[in-house]
Amino acid sequence: MAPPGYQQQEEEHYTAPMDSRLAWRLLRYATPYRKWMAFAVALVLLVTALDLAGPLIVKQVIDGPLAAVLSTGAGGAVDGAAGEAAPTVDRQARFRELLFWAGIYVVVIVLYIFLRFGQSMLMSVIGKRVTVDVRMDVFSHLQRMPMAFFDRSPVGRLVTRISNDVEALNQLFTSGVVVFIADVVVLSGIAVLLIVFNLTLALVTLSVLPFLLLLTFVFRHYARKFYREQRTHLANLNAYTQESIQGMDVIHLFVREEDSRRRFGGINRRYLDTFLKTVFCYSVYFPGLEILGAAAQVAILCIGGLLIGRGELSFGEFYLFWKFVNRFFAPVRDMAERYNVMQSAMTAAERIFKILDEPESITNPPDAKKPEKLRGEVEFQNVWFAYTGNDWAVRELSFRVEPGETVAIVGATGAGKSTVVNLLTRLYEPQRGRILVDGVELPAYDKHALRSRMAIVLQDPFLFTTTILENIALGHPEITRERAREAATRVHADPFISRLPHGYHERLRERGSTLSVGERQLISFARALAHDPDVLILDEATAHVDTGTERLIQSALEELLAGRTSLVIAHRLSTIQRADRILVFHKGELRESGTHGELLDKRGIYFRLYELHSGGAGVL
Repeated sequence: MAPPGYQQQEEEHYTAPMDSRLAWRLLRYATPYRKWMAFAVALVLLVTALDLAGPLIVKQVIDGPLAAVLSTGAGGAVDGAAGEAAPTVDRQARFRELLFWAGIYVVVIVLYIFLRFGQSMLMSVIGKRVTVDVRMDVFSHLQRMPMAFFDRSPVGRLVTRISNDVEALNQLFTSGVVVFIADVVVLSGIAVLLIVFNLTLALVTLSVLPFLLLLTFVFRHYARKFYREQRTHLANLNAYTQESIQGMDVIHLFVREEDSRRRFGGINRRYLDTFLKTVFCYSVYFPGLEILGAAAQVAILCIGGLLIGRGELSFGEFYLFWKFVNRFFAPVRDMAERYNVMQSAMTAAERIFKILDEPESITNPPDAKKPEKLRGEVEFQNVWFAYTGNDWAVRELSFRVEPGETVAIVGATGAGKSTVVNLLTRLYEPQRGRILVDGVELPAYDKHALRSRMAIVLQDPFLFTTTILENIALGHPEITRERAREAATRVHADPFISRLPHGYHERLRERGSTLSVGERQLISFARALAHDPDVLILDEATAHVDTGTERLIQSALEELLAGRTSLVIAHRLSTIQRADRILVFHKGELRESGTHGELLDKRGIYFRLYELHSGGAGVL
C-alpha cells in the first residue's frame, strides 16, 4: 500500500522493450575508444584460448605419457638385462615428455594470469571513461533545460539519474559487454571441441540447451520487469529523502517526524518488496542452472563409463568432457550475472536517455545576437503566460521601460510580479505575445549573452558551497578580489566578511547556512554589483534585511540604479516611492501605472494596498 502523499511519477513508466536500440546507442559512447575495445576483444580471445588450452594439455598428458607409463607397469617385467633396461629408458622418455607438458602448462597459466589482468584493467579504464562522458552529457543537458523541466522533475530523481544510473553503465562496460562476448566465445569453443572429440557425449551435453533457453527466457522477462520497478522506487526514495532533508526545519517545527517517517517507510518497503522479487528470480534461476548442469554430468558419467568399457573413449577424453561440461555451465552462470549487469544498465539507460531526449525548448538561433552592452529598453507586448495549462500567471500584459528608468512592480501575492522576471530573463517562454529588449525580441538574442548583461537579486538568495569570493565572482574571470571587495563595501557587506576567520576566502556550508539570512542577502547584492549589469532586477531583495541595513543599502542602490534600467519588485515604501514609475499588478493583469503620488490620487488598487499595509509598518 502506498504511503500518504506518495505518488509515482509518470516519467517512471516504461512499456516497450528497447534493448537493441538502447544497446546501439550506448555503444556509440564507446566509439571514441574503439581501438581500446578492439584490443580488449583480442585479449578476450587470447584469454579464452588459454583457458581452453589447459584441459587439452591435461588430456594430452593422460592419454600420452601417463597412459604409457601405466601400461608399461601393467605389462610385467621383461627377462634379461636388455629387457630390464628398455622399460627404464622408456619411462625416462615418458617422464621427460611429462615435464615438457608440465612446462607448457605453467607457461599457459602464467600468460593467462597476465592477459586476464591486462583485460580487466583495460575494461575498467574504458568503463570509467565512458561513464565520465555520459555523466558530462547528462549534466550539460540538464544545464540547458528550461526551468519548466525542473518544475516537474524532483531533484532526488535527477540526482539518481546522474549518479546511480550512470554508475550502472560503468558496470556494463567493465564487466558486461566484452566479458559477455568472452562467455559466448567460450561456449562456442567448448561446443566445437566437444563435437570434435566425441559426438555422442557432445549431443548429451547440448541436449539441455532447449531447457536452458526456456529457463533464461522466463527469467529475462520477469527480471526486466522487476528491475524497472526497483529503479523506480529507488528514484522515489532518493527524491523523498532529498525533499525531507531540505525541509527538516519545517518537519521539526510542525512536529511531523512521525508522519514523515511513515511516508519514508512506505516508499522504503515498496523498494524492498521489488528488490526481493528480483532476488526471488535469481534464487529460482541459478538452482535451475545447477539442476540442468547436474543432469548433464550424470548422463556423461553413465554414457562415458559405457564408452570407456567398450574402448570407444579414452580416460583423457573422458576427463576433457568432464572439465568442459563444468566450464560449459560456468559461462552460462556468468552470463546470467552479466545479464544482471546488462539489465540494470538497460533500465538505467532508459532513464538517462529519457533526460537526454528531453527537448531543449529555449534555444539560440544560428545568427543569435551577442550584445556586449544593452541600452536597457524593455517592452512587453500583449504577453500571456501560464506555468501549467490555462491557469494564466499573466495575461494581456503590455508595458514599456525606458533605458535608465527605475520601475517598481507591486501587487498582491500571485499577481504575476515574479513571472515578469522569469520571462524577461528567459527562464520561461511566453505562450503569446512578444518581449523586446532594445527593440529586439528575446528569442533573437543568445540567451547566455543576454543574461550576462542582467543581474538579479532574489528574495531567497542562493549561495554555493565554496568561498565568499567565488560566490560573488561566480567564476567570472574579470572579477578580482579587489573588485569583489569593492562591491561588498558598497553594499556594506565588507565589515561582517572581514570579521570571518578567512575573510573573503571563508568557505561556506551548504546554501550558506553559517550566515544569517540578511548576510546572505548582502552577498547576493555584492554579486549583482560586481557583475556590473545593464539591467538590474530586484525581486523583493530587501525582504530579509533589517531596516537599519536597508538604509545603508539604499545609498548604494541609488548609485547602482543611476543610469541603469531597473525592475524592482518590493513591498518597502522607501524603495517604491523613489521609483520613476510604479506598475500595479492584480490577478496577472497590469491594472495601474504611474508615480507614487499619481497612484495615490487615483484612489484605486494601489491606494487600497497602501492604506491596508502602510500603517506604521512602512511596507506595501
